[in-house]
Amino acid sequence: MRLRALLDTDALGLGLLGGEDELDRTVRGVMTTDLRDPSRYLSGGELVLTGLAWRRGAADSEPFVRILVQAGVAALAAGEAELGDVPEDLVAACARHRLPLFAVHESVAFATITEHVVRQVSGERAGDLAAVVDRHRRMMTSGPAGGGPDVVLDLLGSDLDLRAWVLSPTGRLIAGPKTAGPGLPADVCAELAAEQLAAVRTGRRGPHRVIVGRTTFSLFPIRSSGRAPQTPRIPQIPQIPSSPQAPRTAQSPAGAPGGPGGRDVRESVLSDWLLAVEADAGDWADERLDLLQGVTQLIAVERDRRDAARTVRRRLAQEVLELVQTGAAPAEIAARLRVAAPVLLPGLGAAPHWQVVVARVEWENGGPEAGPAAQSLLEEILVDPLATGPEPSDRIAVAHTGDEAVALVPLPAMSGEHDGAGTGVLADALLAAVREPLSAGLDGDGRLTLGVSAAVHSAEGLRGALEEARHARRVAAARPGRVCAAGHQELASHVLLLPFVPDDVRRAFTARLLDPLRDYDRRHRAELIPTLEAFLDCDGSWTRCAARLHLHVNTLRYRVGRIEQLTGRDLSRLEDKLDFFLALRMS
Repeated sequence: MRLRALLDTDALGLGLLGGEDELDRTVRGVMTTDLRDPSRYLSGGELVLTGLAWRRGAADSEPFVRILVQAGVAALAAGEAELGDVPEDLVAACARHRLPLFAVHESVAFATITEHVVRQVSGERAGDLAAVVDRHRRMMTSGPAGGGPDVVLDLLGSDLDLRAWVLSPTGRLIAGPKTAGPGLPADVCAELAAEQLAAVRTGRRGPHRVIVGRTTFSLFPIRSSGRAPQTPRIPQIPQIPSSPQAPRTAQSPAGAPGGPGGRDVRESVLSDWLLAVEADAGDWADERLDLLQGVTQLIAVERDRRDAARTVRRRLAQEVLELVQTGAAPAEIAARLRVAAPVLLPGLGAAPHWQVVVARVEWENGGPEAGPAAQSLLEEILVDPLATGPEPSDRIAVAHTGDEAVALVPLPAMSGEHDGAGTGVLADALLAAVREPLSAGLDGDGRLTLGVSAAVHSAEGLRGALEEARHARRVAAARPGRVCAAGHQELASHVLLLPFVPDDVRRAFTARLLDPLRDYDRRHRAELIPTLEAFLDCDGSWTRCAARLHLHVNTLRYRVGRIEQLTGRDLSRLEDKLDFFLALRMS
């Protein structure tokens, strides 16, 4: 459709502020954004809608307009709801760059303009298919009752006879047609995700044709529209150096950099969803290809909703980790954990145990800041690989700093105060299902390393858990391979005697063993720590230890049993006695 046609539609409430000579431009799509630099989400020909939240002063208008012009957009429409009249500096910048500018009356919703443009563009391209897109739009904008991407995929099947699935970058099935029989097997999903990531990294233009077995698939990227809220980042930690930042580079057909507006594709390659269609798009007319691109934009709305829903959990993680890293009092950290627990585990009666998982994405020879990609990736990795749907990860809170992401994972307290520790995240299992696609996305110049702490029982243990997870990640980084993980179990006690092990690992080891006992003593006045010290000093003799502490032997046995319960250790084993001995000496 032409820009001129937008002015002829009174219901859209558009007023022309500049660019009268450019009204014959063709509109090929629509995008809503309040990002200061939305270039990565633009492909050219769009009508860009903005509420002007990106504008903090008059100087911001010129660079914003320049970015739109470089991306080849058709026009800009600015809402009047935020600032009243459209600022003169924006009008002047658009005039300098010959970019048509419309004002959107505050009574008109951007969704109304979006729906109109999508319907008109689809109608001009594919007649009967426009009704499908229009129905998709209404269902996607109607909230959860509309069914989300599953309904869109069902309509693709019923109206266009196309079977399609939405996959995460790790190959997890996010959505599929409920009326099209069995879904895709997990190994097929992983292979399709790997093919998509490899194609994006090598600069090939989509859709990408892939044959798995005897079935041909066409893969379309689903990119965020850029409207998801930006999450605050936790402060940079001195002992974890960041990779050097490389300048933005232009598109290169073989290398990692490249993307709309000259942005580095590595910023989003590990977080974009994809639409896998069981068909050969090479046989399609341009109208159908354009329509499928429109469908990916509709599904991207669901992606944005998912990211928006994660904002609260990300902020909780950021707040807790800020407190941990700045040495806040345990009581203050515990207060934040009490706020986080109901959000992450609704209906939970008691405070859970917690684990910390650290992930780091690094690019050889420098690259873009990888923290946001690591954050999104870690949120995906921590989801049960058998889980489906866009939002099964509502028990995970992840923050990021530099190239590192840190996850706070709650473990429900089960029967007894020591339970829950055995039900947590295992490093070996995390990457088993995602190694193939992620290796393709990291290509020849990226690495993902991941470390997992043991479960901790209190706020006091979180500092040690964070340090332990970071050291486990460094252990993983010392291994060959593009995708590596290590857990706290691999930080065996004997490594503490090696001179190269940093002090923070010693502290983490001590905290993991003794914090549960200290916490229990504080709450119950049980004197488990003095009992442990006496028991070890008496070489495990029940009678001598009971006499020293002026206790009945049965009382001593009860206390030692509680120590073993809380720590998961066995004081009849020499190895565990040695661990406790070292922990007490280092505390």
